[in-house]
Amino acid sequence: MRPSWKDSSALVVAEATRAVEAIAPGEAERLLSATTAASRVFILGQGRSGIALRALAMRLMHLGLRVHVVGDATAPAIAAGDLLLIASGSGRTPSVLTAARSAIAAGAEVAVITAAPHSPLASLTPTVLVVPAAAKRDRSGQASAQYAGSLFEQVLWLLGDGLFHALWQRSGLTADELWARHSNLE
Repeated sequence: MRPSWKDSSALVVAEATRAVEAIAPGEAERLLSATTAASRVFILGQGRSGIALRALAMRLMHLGLRVHVVGDATAPAIAAGDLLLIASGSGRTPSVLTAARSAIAAGAEVAVITAAPHSPLASLTPTVLVVPAAAKRDRSGQASAQYAGSLFEQVLWLLGDGLFHALWQRSGLTADELWARHSNLE
């Protein structure tokens, strides 16, 4: 029998729920602390990971944080006191590794969200949040039945919204105060 859309969606939700519940709370708290302590937050991810992090960048901007997406023409130079927040499932993407090393050389802090805790990227910083998801080429079906890095990217999006919500609740800002920063050029 072919699985229905509903069956497939239930699988996606169940896998994402298990993965979110397995994230170490201390890792998430370190990421929250690094974000609030930073003068500016720079966001970097490639592919679908980058798309998920851009959503977080928008929400952090709504909170009033100074946020820049690496690669945008308006992104300034990173410096001491800044945070480079990187998402990379594999922790091996060459351009991401280069950017992380450049940020460290500039005196910035680096925080990593990855599915690979022993990767070259994770070894560069103590601020690592591990998402228990399959690597892109893992076809075993043990960590996820989904294609490629889908589970990592889904959890990254949910994690971003969870981090934003925690920061918002801690900020004491109202929804109307955040809305004042929402784009009015749409």
